[in-house]
Amino acid sequence: MRLFRRFRSGRPRAGLQGRLVRWHLLVLCAMTTLLVAVQSWQLYGEARARLGERALTTSRLVARLPEVVSGAASGRPNPALNARINALRGAAEADFIVVGDRAGIRLAHPVPARLGRPMEGGDNVEPFAGREIVSVARGSLGVSVRGKVPVWQAGEVVGVVSTGYLMPQVWSLVGQALVGLLPWFLLALALGTLGAVWAARRLRAEILNLEPEEIAALARQQRAVLAALREGVIAVDPAGQVTLVSDRAAADLGERPVPYPLAEVWPELAHLTRGGVGARQQSLELTLRGGPVLVNLEPLDGSGPSGGGFVAGFRDRAQALALAEELTHARGFVDVLRAQTHEYQNRLHVISGLLQLDRPEEALRVLNAEIRSDAEFRQLLRDVQVPRLVALLAGKRERAQELGIEFGVAEGSSLSPTWERHADTLVTAVGNLTENAFEALAGRPGRVTVLIGEDPEGVQLSVEDSGPGVPDDLAGTLYGRGVSSKGEGRGHGLAGVFARVQALGGQLRHRRREGRTVFEVSLPTPHPAPLMPLPPASRSSEAEG
Repeated sequence: MRLFRRFRSGRPRAGLQGRLVRWHLLVLCAMTTLLVAVQSWQLYGEARARLGERALTTSRLVARLPEVVSGAASGRPNPALNARINALRGAAEADFIVVGDRAGIRLAHPVPARLGRPMEGGDNVEPFAGREIVSVARGSLGVSVRGKVPVWQAGEVVGVVSTGYLMPQVWSLVGQALVGLLPWFLLALALGTLGAVWAARRLRAEILNLEPEEIAALARQQRAVLAALREGVIAVDPAGQVTLVSDRAAADLGERPVPYPLAEVWPELAHLTRGGVGARQQSLELTLRGGPVLVNLEPLDGSGPSGGGFVAGFRDRAQALALAEELTHARGFVDVLRAQTHEYQNRLHVISGLLQLDRPEEALRVLNAEIRSDAEFRQLLRDVQVPRLVALLAGKRERAQELGIEFGVAEGSSLSPTWERHADTLVTAVGNLTENAFEALAGRPGRVTVLIGEDPEGVQLSVEDSGPGVPDDLAGTLYGRGVSSKGEGRGHGLAGVFARVQALGGQLRHRRREGRTVFEVSLPTPHPAPLMPLPPASRSSEAEG
């Protein structure tokens, strides 16, 4: 089922693939910008160092020229010297070569109008001290990389030579280097984009083509479903680790953070599923914390020798049996009502037909016979003082008439009101055994008799039928769950009766007697309910009375 996607500004959000590609391109562009900035800074440093070295070399050569030394020593501008220096500037491809005297007055400059003026930049201190330097400073022509060398005469500094390259030339070198790297940046961007598309498609295939919003909605629905379940549900991975627990399962297994080993909380289930769960298994009877539970196992798809783990759902066996008994009772009551409806319709049709044939005496005889039969049956049940059991037997009589089976209650049957507290067990036992007897006759004429007796030791119920009996191959396992000669899906009624009878300390057995099959139920006398102590005021009142 496709889930609703979120909408923003009236348009659906981009899919997972589009978002991954967009995020990847954003990160890649950011990284590329950062790398370009770092690379530009490095190239700028290299270009400045390279131009500074060229400027320093040129200044050294110029500072050794005799005309430069003599001109600096004289301290007077010389047009011939300026022409000579400008010629050298063109050969060195420098933006400017400036010669100054000891006072920093220009003796040579690319702009003749600036001759005789002080040099700018404030970086002549070290050259006048006799040291060569490379600096970046702003002069009259702009910001430039300069190489400054002192002019020596007779061991004294008489001037300075400054060769410089303006900053635009530095960035021109950086731009040329970046242009050379541009194809590699574009190649990295293209490969990154293709990788992002491929990764997005692989990831989408791994998550069943779901969008992030759909996954989040499924997770919320899963938590709500697990919280609403009345049975315990756990998911176990191939390594035997519990990875998902419903609220009910956490209450039964104990609260602890997942994942944790299944063997620590349920060793029996861990041992049963040690080799993996290859197929669906239902209604497995296991024990959890000393109590019986019914477990359903559902394997999960996955690769590897043990598959992809499994999901186990479990619930208390007593609750499941109680629900099954309720359904059995409801079905029995429906059958009884349907049988009564048919029988009464048939009788009414007979009486109506006799009256239409103008034979009222015979209609009266039929009516009296029915009344007498009902009275005799009720007379047999007069000493059975558990109303629900009496109602069940009356319904079974109607059911037997519909099936063409003779049904009766043995004379002398009796049951005291003490057994009302166990009416559910009695109704379950008599109802299941009687229905099994009807099915044993399989549409053949026959008789089913119910006997109810009570003595100081308890109560004895027996259901006798004239059917063929229990097959020999089922005699030893007849009361096991799922054991039946009627096909798949049967074999739960007798197992439920057996469990209810055993819970009360009774017995269920069967035998063959004079060509008849007899099922007998024995229940011990129930203990009387304990008397509640009277409150102090009541006891004092009785004492006073």
